[in-house]
Amino acid sequence: MSAFAIPTDEQRALRETATAFLAGHANARSGRDSDAALWQTMAELGWPAVLVPEEFGGLGLGIAEAVVLLEEMGRSLTRSPFFSTVALAQPLLLHAATEEACQRWLPGLAEGSATATVIAAAGLSPAFRHEELAIRACRRGDRWELQGCAEQVLDGDGADMAFVVAALEDGVCGLFHVPADTPGLQRSALESWDSTRPQGRWCFDAVPLPLEARIDRPAGFVAGVVHALQLAALLLAAEQVGGAARCLELTVAYTGERRQFGRVIAGFQAVKHRCAQMMVKLETARSALQGALAALELNEQAVASEIAVARVLATEAYRFCAAEAIQLHGGVGFTWEYDPQLHFKRAQWASHWFGDADTWRDAVADGVLGGVTERHQ
Repeated sequence: MSAFAIPTDEQRALRETATAFLAGHANARSGRDSDAALWQTMAELGWPAVLVPEEFGGLGLGIAEAVVLLEEMGRSLTRSPFFSTVALAQPLLLHAATEEACQRWLPGLAEGSATATVIAAAGLSPAFRHEELAIRACRRGDRWELQGCAEQVLDGDGADMAFVVAALEDGVCGLFHVPADTPGLQRSALESWDSTRPQGRWCFDAVPLPLEARIDRPAGFVAGVVHALQLAALLLAAEQVGGAARCLELTVAYTGERRQFGRVIAGFQAVKHRCAQMMVKLETARSALQGALAALELNEQAVASEIAVARVLATEAYRFCAAEAIQLHGGVGFTWEYDPQLHFKRAQWASHWFGDADTWRDAVADGVLGGVTERHQ
């Protein structure tokens, strides 16, 4: 799908299906008892398989289709392991793991029979350094030992496995497959401000793993990890665009009904201007998202810069639209019964993941001046 292209029939059908399904399965305010059933239904719809190539048991669609799904999940504040499994773990395997590892783990992730998460540097920033990795790995004869504690692991309290980017003693990095039931691993749930984004803590105290647990590909591993995290950031930008769009929809609907001084407040010029600002922010971010998708499709060298632009603009748009939604809803915008406060929490959470705005602006400078991954070697 190129920038500003008309969506394909398949993409339109996917969006319509996702919109209708997620509208009837909103779980932002409910407990987590129904989350497993929701994930199972997503699996039956084939959603976890959109990014996985057919040779690994997937549908072989692409990023554009994943963007469609994540936009709708952002719009509905969906809580599920979709982001950690599909947006995080699958790209990391495809771009940084051996073919044998892909053959072993991707089919289960594609069919939804297993879920996964990723552990790397804090906040999963693509601009990580070796010393910033949360976990260290050391070879001990016929096994590996992992040491360290990873905080705020996405879906870390429920994922079946984690793919851990660990620092090795010789100054390089490795990728390890760690089942959640590994003996010696201590895993616990964390309370999160954003109740739609479960997180956990994974602590390793000389946790032993077999030699075959290391699954990084021999060449271009760090570049593969960086690219995978960039793709995850782009998919998060899609979710943010969906959330910003929903904030605008809610605000337009509310201001069109709320009356003050004998007229609906949508008729006041100041309210119109603020809604117009929300629209400008949203459409700018949406345009940047489409530009990044086009760069990926054409395999342009500037793809890292395009993703950086999309990430920054989507973050700014979501935070702005969520804050304006609360303000233009008045006092009820803060209440549990209305969605703006939920979007505000998710917008704040999302702004701190995969690097802040300055980190992404640095990535644009790296793209212009050269050497996006040189700092990691």
